[in-house]
Amino acid sequence: MEEVDVEPITTLIPGIDFTQKHLGFVWGPGDILVYETKHKASGTASGGQGCPFVHVVRKDEDIYSPILRKLFNESHHIFVGLQKIKEEVPNKNKKPQFVSISKNYRSVIRACMEELQQVAVSTRDAALATQYGNQVSILLAVELIWNLCEVLFIEAAPAGALQLHLLDWVRLHKADVDEKAREVLQSESPAEHSAFWDVAISYVLQGRTDEARQVLVKQATLQPAARAMFKLLDSLLMKMPIYNPGGTQTLTEFDVKWRHWHEECDRCLQDNSFASNRHLEAICKILVGDEDTLLEYKGLLGTWYHFLVTRLLYSHPTVKPTELYYYAQSSMDMFLDTRSAPEPLDSILLAAFEFDLHQVIKDCSIALNNWWFVAHLTDLLDHCKLLQSHNLHFGSNLREFLLLEYASGLFTHHSLWQLAVDYFDHCPEFGRVYLELQVERVPLDTERKALKVLRICEQRQMAEQVRSICKIMAKRALRNDRLGSALSWSIRAKDAAFATLISERFLQDYCARGTFSDLDLIDNLGSAMLLSDRLTFLGQYREFHKLYGEKRFNEAATLLLSLMTAKIAPRSFWMTLLTDALPLLEQKQVIFSADQTYELMHCLEELTAGQAVPNNDRPMQEEDVESTRIELLRLALARNLAQAIVKEGTVEA
Repeated sequence: MEEVDVEPITTLIPGIDFTQKHLGFVWGPGDILVYETKHKASGTASGGQGCPFVHVVRKDEDIYSPILRKLFNESHHIFVGLQKIKEEVPNKNKKPQFVSISKNYRSVIRACMEELQQVAVSTRDAALATQYGNQVSILLAVELIWNLCEVLFIEAAPAGALQLHLLDWVRLHKADVDEKAREVLQSESPAEHSAFWDVAISYVLQGRTDEARQVLVKQATLQPAARAMFKLLDSLLMKMPIYNPGGTQTLTEFDVKWRHWHEECDRCLQDNSFASNRHLEAICKILVGDEDTLLEYKGLLGTWYHFLVTRLLYSHPTVKPTELYYYAQSSMDMFLDTRSAPEPLDSILLAAFEFDLHQVIKDCSIALNNWWFVAHLTDLLDHCKLLQSHNLHFGSNLREFLLLEYASGLFTHHSLWQLAVDYFDHCPEFGRVYLELQVERVPLDTERKALKVLRICEQRQMAEQVRSICKIMAKRALRNDRLGSALSWSIRAKDAAFATLISERFLQDYCARGTFSDLDLIDNLGSAMLLSDRLTFLGQYREFHKLYGEKRFNEAATLLLSLMTAKIAPRSFWMTLLTDALPLLEQKQVIFSADQTYELMHCLEELTAGQAVPNNDRPMQEEDVESTRIELLRLALARNLAQAIVKEGTVEA
């Protein structure tokens, strides 16, 4: 695709005069932060009062509309379903599935459009009503373009059937005829209603001959003298051939039959059969495809593409797809004022009639205010194998580029980011890279949201992102003194250093309060305690307390001693462990053997050796408590050693 050849739209920011001062800005993933600097446009410093605000400029405001969010949610389900269609099935056999998916997309657009219309009518806020009205206009255009692309590219209808599809397309998007007809037919005297002939001619312009005949009957009963004329026109309308793609009639046979009917209509005009009634004559002129007459009813046609379809219906109903562009271009030239440039919608539709898919996508990307339409349409067309020849110069194909842009926009929203994950998953070249970058920007406001993000990363083996999320949550929990949660997150992150830090905090809390918090977590550490030595010690120390509580004193004593001799316990915690040994040393039965008692004595001496020099920083009271505790331990150890030696000597004898 060529470079964008239109000037970008200027966005004016209220309260900032960019002609007077320089603006500073910072790019974000989905928006820009804009602020006024202290520098004048000339570059000299200014002492004047500036704008104190930082403005957020969003490039896609639609994702913040609650009604349009339904469009994003519903279309996401359709998109995921489309990706599951098996590649091995031949493309021609998948055509009905693709058409069905296209119609599903359009039904979602239409549902949102109807809801927006209802809200626009019911709201009392004028600005909001205007905003909703603009969104309805955009969705109308989107559905119109999508429907035409469905007919021309996905259905790929051949000559004959193509005209029928185009008629349905026009009828769907020109629905005001039925509303006007209802108003006329429900009046006291329909035939005398001011809009009677507008309704009758509108039906003929849309090829709805049966409805036109039913309306004209009302007028025929009112004018007995002109009954013959009405009967003749009714006969022409009734005889009008309609091609049936599923029938036995060939396209050539239909064409011959249609030409005979066309000649009959032309003869009626030449014979001046309707000369005395200008409305009936106008209808007959429409039937023969008289372009001047059609252009007289511009107001009823409304658009050049309605004019195109009506013109083809009554002059060339067997038009081939390759001939469409010629008729479309000439119809647009005839219908529109040549002095004014065509609207973006006109250019897009004309590109579609020219079968220039890439121009359609390019023009839509420029004209529409978000990537939803081009991303989903391009994805569907790519599945139909209609975009295979078009790759971009920078690595990714057109489908993937548009899906990445759309999904990146969704990631800026607080809830729609979850939908974006599936879009990235189905971008084989750059999807994972984008997902890794975007996941890191999701604000982890709550633990529930963090778990959602974590699950997404774990399912996709994104180890680096998993570690990052767990570390963030662990640090946040630690700041809030939620030690259990912090430890759980650090274990999940496999962060040994942080697990060590939290284990230290648990031990400090135990020393201060005499009890452990989050016992369930510590009791069920399992193999996770091997993550760090300090965590192993925490788990083993808790196990010692459980054994002691269950009065399994021998096992508790062995475990306590192993924690000290294996150097698993931090040296700062030895005094606490030795103090825990006191109740076991004071038991009536001997728990520690002589060798174990020697080990404990050795640990005590090693601990007190460094404390021979008095510490002037510590209060005198603490020094006294510490020395009393050491004396008690020495006394208990000496008594236990004596008992152990006696017991072991007695057994040996």
